[in-house]
Amino acid sequence: MSKKILSVALCLMAALTVWAQDVDKATVTGNADAAAKAGADLQKLESADKAWKFDGTVGLNAAATGLVNWAAGGKNNVNGIVYGKFHLLYHKNAIAWETNLDTDFGLTWIDQKEDAFQKSSDNIKLATKFGWEFKENWYLTVLGGFQSQYALGRNYVDGYNNIISKWLAPSYTDISVGIDWKKSYNGADFSIYLSPVAGRVTTAYIGENWNKKYTRENALGALQYDIDHATDDVTKAAAQAAYDVAATAYDNMGGYEAEQAAGTDIRSQLQKAYGTYSYNDNGEKIYRNARAEFGLSFKGGIAYTYKDLKLSTTLALFSPYQGKGFSLKNLYEDNHGEGSWETRDKNEYYFEYSNNNRYFGHFDVDWDCALSYQFLKCLQVTLQTSLKYYNGTLIADKEGNLSERCQFKGVIGLGVGYSF
Repeated sequence: MSKKILSVALCLMAALTVWAQDVDKATVTGNADAAAKAGADLQKLESADKAWKFDGTVGLNAAATGLVNWAAGGKNNVNGIVYGKFHLLYHKNAIAWETNLDTDFGLTWIDQKEDAFQKSSDNIKLATKFGWEFKENWYLTVLGGFQSQYALGRNYVDGYNNIISKWLAPSYTDISVGIDWKKSYNGADFSIYLSPVAGRVTTAYIGENWNKKYTRENALGALQYDIDHATDDVTKAAAQAAYDVAATAYDNMGGYEAEQAAGTDIRSQLQKAYGTYSYNDNGEKIYRNARAEFGLSFKGGIAYTYKDLKLSTTLALFSPYQGKGFSLKNLYEDNHGEGSWETRDKNEYYFEYSNNNRYFGHFDVDWDCALSYQFLKCLQVTLQTSLKYYNGTLIADKEGNLSERCQFKGVIGLGVGYSF
């Protein structure tokens, strides 16, 4: 009997051992499958994360000068610039979407009664492009870009400071379709973009209420300046009385409407300066808030990073397809006599929109460079330059003569910055 019981017990133990092994094998196999599935999901997630790349730099550059009994002269001043550069990239399979935002704003304080605070820098640049890789490093691309500024720009001179720019006056919006070549080599990213199908909209947008307000301010600005800078109560009262008389006459006699008719209001001045007006067949000016053009666009860029050193440079060119139009010279001499064109008021007639400034082969140029070096984790040395040349954009010299001119800005600074 005991042998039978022992035999049954041995058989049960053997069966339980085999069952336990089967259960463990199934468990292990199930866990392995689950682990493999989790690993695959994690790999997919990591792959999705790697498709997106976001980096940039933000910082504050500041400089101060303090003088005490300084024989060589000068004034105490403080200059500060807040800046940000952001880059967002999505690249997966044959799709690439890249967006860049470059912006800054700076103010200078000078130890003086007149114009103690002055704007030193003001810039917004946004660009985005979406591409499909049809061949290695070659993309069929749609590109969009926008440039403008934040605050009013003024011409800082003795006395009242005239307004020379504002938000959307000017602004430049680009939309194009073209071919983009991109390649990375030894830590540098290269990009060349060419579009034969490019559109550019230049704006000098001035609303009616804004134009009326600041045109009136401009007309009475010299008198207001006398009030603000009067040295005693008697002088201030006399300046206030002169201002009141002039303001009443300006409003009652239609000063704003007269300036509109004469083209001396702020809107006309800015639209003339940024080339958003043209002439009709009778030689009459046609003022517009925007000018749209169709042309050829080229953009090239290099971005290089070596440890804590970053270098980037971009060059953008645009030329409209339009040809030369009629001659203002012939029209002017028909009305003023032969040879009169050479002695004309150049500030009034310089801008020959249809023929001398904007036609194919005349390129608008934007060339930006930025160099930064970060040390001690949070301190940065930066050098930024910007060169521009826009056909049809008129800039006054010290004598007030208007002409197209090369624009250049350079900023070097030491400040607090953070790169990510």
